[in-house]
Amino acid sequence: MILLQRYIAFIFLLLGIPVTAGTLIVSPDGPVYSVKAALEQAAAGDTILVRAGVYKEYNLLIDKPVTLMGEGLPVIDGEDQGEIIRVVADNVHIEGLLIRNVGTSYTSDHAAIRMVRCENFLIKNMVFEKLFFGIFLEKSNKGIISGNKITGDATDEYSSGNGIHLWYSHEVKVLDNSVEGVRDGIYLEFSDHILIKDNTSKGNLRYGLHFMFSNNDTYINNVFKDNGAGVAVMFSKHIKMFDNHFLKNWGTASFGLLLKEINDSEIKGNVFEQNTVGINIEGSNRVHYDSNDFISNGWAVKVLGACYTNIFTRNNFLSNSFDVSYNNSMNDNTFHGNYWSEYTGYDLNKDGVGDVPYRPVKLFSYVVNRTPETLVLLRSLFVDMIDFSEKVSPVFTPDALVDATPLIKRRK
Repeated sequence: MILLQRYIAFIFLLLGIPVTAGTLIVSPDGPVYSVKAALEQAAAGDTILVRAGVYKEYNLLIDKPVTLMGEGLPVIDGEDQGEIIRVVADNVHIEGLLIRNVGTSYTSDHAAIRMVRCENFLIKNMVFEKLFFGIFLEKSNKGIISGNKITGDATDEYSSGNGIHLWYSHEVKVLDNSVEGVRDGIYLEFSDHILIKDNTSKGNLRYGLHFMFSNNDTYINNVFKDNGAGVAVMFSKHIKMFDNHFLKNWGTASFGLLLKEINDSEIKGNVFEQNTVGINIEGSNRVHYDSNDFISNGWAVKVLGACYTNIFTRNNFLSNSFDVSYNNSMNDNTFHGNYWSEYTGYDLNKDGVGDVPYRPVKLFSYVVNRTPETLVLLRSLFVDMIDFSEKVSPVFTPDALVDATPLIKRRK
């Protein structure tokens, strides 16, 4: 009967007669009892409606444009046997399912959903639990990953995967997802023109967001909280990071945001609060840091070698142990119009700009960079004395690193 239906549909297409897509019902009560059977029976354009229940299945293949839709959050349980769903077709829509118990593999990177060379896909309102990798895109473009909840139970990096993983994928939107308890919450590699917006990535073993060799990407209004090492951005250019929150990323090798070999980018309107290091910058050039809030971090901004022509404007530096740290006495970066909570100058003409320039780099931060053990002296009178002497006559800290127009009031 199914073959006859497809033959009739094919004849209709040849004659130019419209064909209405069908709906297959998967239910513990039938008429179709498994998702696998429905995928085998479905024709291009069909909808597979999966009703509430538990379906113990894995290695499901979607090789035609279909919609796989859950009703009442049905469960697909892989029983730790392997990958759950692999998609190799364009125009596939997957929504409303709970997928759990993805098999662990150190050679195949099993995923709850793997998209392979697909385009125009939608993965929406899914729930993922007890996974290795969650959503894995492999050379797949022009898709949307939206409104999903990914919860892993990772305990160590070598036996865990990433929540949302993009590899050689372009023009993808990752929107309003929640990811926690995996290795890297969101991971991108060789993926350009990606929009990451309104996501929450927290409590992950390594990075809330980790990407490298990915250009022209935009990150807006995401929350990266309490991750092992914060967020790492490497070997990329033309990156825009706007209105994100980097919160409580603590540890001996942790930071809110790590920038390594990042060029020609904008970091604007973000909040860096209670991180060991707000932003750790290495080998990054021509980056504009504008209107960010650095609040109660160990180091607000830590600049390592080979960072040139960066601009810091209108940022708020509030109650950080160190506002700016350098590891050498050279400076080719510009600071102007920032607010510094430790600024003690005055504003005689009441224009909102301090009349006395501010030097944000303390000598003690220079000392700590070379001898970390000295950090125990942070609140001592001795430290206040050496910082004051260096401020009066800079020798070790960059002489040219000065904010000549510090704000008197915090930028709102």
